[in-house]
Amino acid sequence: MNDLTYVQALILGIVQGLTEFLPVSSSGHLAVSQRLMNLDADSHAMLLFDVASHLGTLLAVVAVFAGTFRLYLRRLWSESRRSFTGRRMAWRIAGLGLCASIPTALIGLLFKDTLEAAFGKPVWIGVALLVTGTLLHAVGRIPRPRRGWRRFGPGRAVLVGLAQGAAILPGISRSGATICTAMLIGLRRRWAAEFSFFIAVPAILGAALLKAKDTLDLPADQIAAIPKGPILLGAAAALVSGYLALRLLLTAVHRAKLQYFCYYCWLAGVVVLVLLR
Repeated sequence: MNDLTYVQALILGIVQGLTEFLPVSSSGHLAVSQRLMNLDADSHAMLLFDVASHLGTLLAVVAVFAGTFRLYLRRLWSESRRSFTGRRMAWRIAGLGLCASIPTALIGLLFKDTLEAAFGKPVWIGVALLVTGTLLHAVGRIPRPRRGWRRFGPGRAVLVGLAQGAAILPGISRSGATICTAMLIGLRRRWAAEFSFFIAVPAILGAALLKAKDTLDLPADQIAAIPKGPILLGAAAALVSGYLALRLLLTAVHRAKLQYFCYYCWLAGVVVLVLLR
C-alpha cells in the first residue's frame, strides 16, 4: 500500500468535506477513493486522517451554525432560570436530541465493525448509494412537511436517530438519511435540517473519539512515524469544503431542491456496481 501523500490527503479532505454534508455519503466516497488510490483504510495514517477530517467537518458545522447555537444556548440558560411552569422549548429540543443520539450510539457501538466491513465490498456501497438516491427521490414526492417542534415527539426523534445510525453503512448519507427521515415524518424543512446537524455534532465527535482511541493505543514510535503534514492539510481541506457544502445543502433544503441529488446517487451507485464489483 502507498503512504499518504499531500496530494492524496488534499483530495480525500475535499471529498470528505463535500460528501459529509451533501446527501451523497462521505463514507461511500471515501471507501471508493481509498480503493482507487490503493490506500489501506486500516493503516495508522488513515486512522489519524479519519480523526482529523472528522474534526475538520465538525468545525464546519460549528462555523455555519455558530449564530444558531449561540441563540440556542442563551435560550437554554434562560429557560433553566425560569420556574418549571414556563415554556421550555430549548430543553424539549435537547431532550429530542438525546432521544435521537441514543439509538445512533447503540448502533455505532454494537454494529460498527459489521457495518464498516462493507468498506471493502463495493457491491454494498453501490446498493447503499441507490438506496440513498431512492430516499432523496421520495422526499420530492411528499407534500410540504408542516409539523412543528410541538408535534415532533420522542418516538419520531428515535426514528431520525436510527436513520443516522444506519449511515455508518458506506453509501448511506448521514445528512440525507436524517433530513429525509425528519421530513418524511412531517418536520418542516428548515427544522429538519437544523435538527439533523444538531444531532450531527455528538455523532461526528463520537466517531472521531472512537478513531482517536484506536490511534492512541498505538506504540509511541508508530504514532511518531505517521506523516502529520498531509493529515493536517486534509483536515483543513475538509473544513473549507465542508463549510461550502453545508451552505449549499441548506440552500437546497430551503428551496426544496434536495431530491435532485438522487440522480447523482443513482449514477454513482451504478458506476460502483459496474466498475468496482
